[in-house]
Amino acid sequence: MRRRDFITLVSGATAAWIRDATAQNAPKVYRVGSLNPAAPVADDSQIGAALIRGLAEHGYEPGRNLVFERRGAEMQIDRLPSLVNELVTSKVDVIVAFGYPCALAAKQGTTLPIVSWGVGDPVATGLVDSLARPGGNITGISDVSAEVTPKRLQLLKEVVPRLRRVAMLWNAADLGMTLRYRAAEAVAKGMDISVEPHGVREPNDFDHAFAAMNSDMPDAILMVSDALTSLNRTRVFEFAAAHRLPAIYEHDGYVRAGGLMSYGPDLNESLARVAALVDRILKGAKPAQLPFEQPTLFRFVLNLKTAKALGLDVPLQLQQRADEVIE
Repeated sequence: MRRRDFITLVSGATAAWIRDATAQNAPKVYRVGSLNPAAPVADDSQIGAALIRGLAEHGYEPGRNLVFERRGAEMQIDRLPSLVNELVTSKVDVIVAFGYPCALAAKQGTTLPIVSWGVGDPVATGLVDSLARPGGNITGISDVSAEVTPKRLQLLKEVVPRLRRVAMLWNAADLGMTLRYRAAEAVAKGMDISVEPHGVREPNDFDHAFAAMNSDMPDAILMVSDALTSLNRTRVFEFAAAHRLPAIYEHDGYVRAGGLMSYGPDLNESLARVAALVDRILKGAKPAQLPFEQPTLFRFVLNLKTAKALGLDVPLQLQQRADEVIE
């Protein structure tokens, strides 16, 4: 063999060995799909950032071993089945479904594993057989509305001792949120508080809800959080400000955006647990074997700047109990 041929042969073999070794050492890349009723969940949103942080704790990093396939229905719920098909075609390993409509569409449209969040009571809506044994291809974080609604109403009552009538805003097109309203209504009766229902299905419905409140003004507002109410939150803030109505929300993002106060599950903790469920599935666990989990950490956040604008004198003891006070 001539020297030149020998060198060429050795060089080729070395290059092939390096390629094989590199391929063997390259991390496996996992594909995680996300499905949202509104816009696709962005990395810099409160929910998106919390999910990414949670996945990073388990060793998943975008650009290294993680690819996100994000889909959003832009509030056109009839698009959800086609978006589920897109995620299936993209060969995702697991789908994170935000909200009941997305979880239902994913369950009906694929056998891929699903981790859900913000879906309301998954047993009452029929998503799963039970919290302990979900069955099928879906698990996630369940709702605790019946347990936390009394706390929200009590917080309102501490700000407005004369509280008797609370207007409740929720997405009536979302079964999960409707059940959350019903749970709140049942709890309020035991607290001698009447809940006035203002279900909305589209942005124009907020005007009808405000008109109804104008004709018979409530003492306060409780808004159930989902994609529709979140997108229209500024209108609720403005109505509350115009009529000096205290309002309570389910997540602290509303308070940072100008709402008065919130009490509900800590989003960082809840989404960290969503990430932990995703991790277990990527490592081989089946959703049917992963019980639905319940939030364990809750936050009370208060915006004193908004309280001042509303003319409310928030008791010092209530301020001291807040996990965060925005001034």
